Amino acid sequence: MEIINAKYEILDDLDGKAILKKIERIARVCYKSEYKITDNSAKRMVKNLITNKHEAMLEHFSFSVKFIVDRGISHEIVRHRLASFAQESTRYCNYKNKDGEITVIEPYYLKNTVDYNNWLEACTSAERSYLALIDNGRTPQEARSVLPNSLKTEIIMTANLREWRHFFKLRAVGTTGKPHPQMTEVTIPLLNEVKNKIPIVFDDIAINEK
Repeated sequence: MEIINAKYEILDDLDGKAILKKIERIARVCYKSEYKITDNSAKRMVKNLITNKHEAMLEHFSFSVKFIVDRGISHEIVRHRLASFAQESTRYCNYKNKDGEITVIEPYYLKNTVDYNNWLEACTSAERSYLALIDNGRTPQEARSVLPNSLKTEIIMTANLREWRHFFKLRAVGTTGKPHPQMTEVTIPLLNEVKNKIPIVFDDIAINEK
């Protein structure tokens, strides 16, 4: 069995300055204040939009992220209905890899605990059953019923800036409850990266990493 860590990849080049200028150019139509646009006015404009909760203007720019996570985490990601998704299918994808194994995401929070062996035993049993079904001629969609939640999956999420803000508030910060630890494994570093790439838009979303 191949055991890997969760990760993500931003699929678009994010030019923060250009993004802010686009949002400003669009938003100023609402106020007919295009004449106020200067080389340095975009940051202040976007900050005011967020402060005044005029976040509809943030919907005019979208970007995509590929997450490599377990199936359980992917089920949480797809609950963000204002986004678009593409995910590898357990119906059509044969999870027996080139080495004759399945690939799972390691639950880092179990590392160096007695429960790690329980998790490993369960995944090993699931792998054994899945491979036996495949080798007996069962189709991937028939064999998938024994696959564990820890199964590696690749899922691409495309969303506008407003929805990404909502996503990070729930999945990185936990405004409605503490996020799953394997969710924050990818969302916290992703949030920190987009904060660096896109000024202002995510600055007010604070992470408590205690």
